[in-house]
Amino acid sequence: MKDVELRHLVAMVAIAEEGSFGRAAARLGYTQSTVSQQITALERAVGGLVFDRPGGPKPVRLTPLGAVVLAQGRELLAKADALAEAVARFKAGDGRIDIGTFQSVSNVILPSIISRLREEHPSCEIRLSEVPEGDPELGELDLLFYDGPLDGDLERLKLLDDPYLLVARPGDFPDGAVRLKQLDGRPMVGCHHTCDQRWMEPALAVAGAQPRIVFRSPGNETILSMVRAGLGWAVLPRLALRGSDAWSDDRLRIHELRPSLPAREISLHWRTGRTHSPLAARAIAIATEVASEFAPS
Repeated sequence: MKDVELRHLVAMVAIAEEGSFGRAAARLGYTQSTVSQQITALERAVGGLVFDRPGGPKPVRLTPLGAVVLAQGRELLAKADALAEAVARFKAGDGRIDIGTFQSVSNVILPSIISRLREEHPSCEIRLSEVPEGDPELGELDLLFYDGPLDGDLERLKLLDDPYLLVARPGDFPDGAVRLKQLDGRPMVGCHHTCDQRWMEPALAVAGAQPRIVFRSPGNETILSMVRAGLGWAVLPRLALRGSDAWSDDRLRIHELRPSLPAREISLHWRTGRTHSPLAARAIAIATEVASEFAPS
């Protein structure tokens, strides 16, 4: 049975529906001898006749074996058509993509990416996963947004630098940039040590500032709520503040830092050597375009 080919089955279906080899050949755009050769090859592969050929004007008829082969052949051809359609949709950008993400990207960058992918490929399936801070893994994800180095055999595409800014209540600091030394001894609402805080506190100490940590939270919104309540000031990435619309909040003031802390690098990661699906390749291109819109001017 391994010698049965789809073209053999196509010829068989045409003959069964047209009733003759000649009309089947005309329908398929073949010569009658070519159609006969296809059926001969099919009969050799299945080990018996699939058509009775009465000759003359009488129509050909399926043999009992032919009826079995035709029924199964139609199913195979339908599956082949479905496969061809699925491949065509995949190449056009449909299919599924799995993306890993984190707070700031989820709130600011990713919605624009998803919106554009959905607009271009309405039938695509997008699955998102929030990655754990401090120890994310690519796993079976197609793409992973992250703001730090990752172990493993991965490729990395830097999207943008995201600077850190000071956020406080109005009047807590004079207008304009704030010197890091001005933060020494003052109450700070910080992240957990698995977040940016693991390097931020040592960096502040080097600049002569040892703030007094009064609360820690991994959630940007929680941190900003504590700042609004007057518990202390905080240092957050620009994207996090943008995602929270902090600039339009009259209960908050945002200051640049002097000297500035090292900006975090937001990048896309994927498995080295992995062949991207058209959908994943398009997602990378859109992510690059969207990130450029949010990069600091």
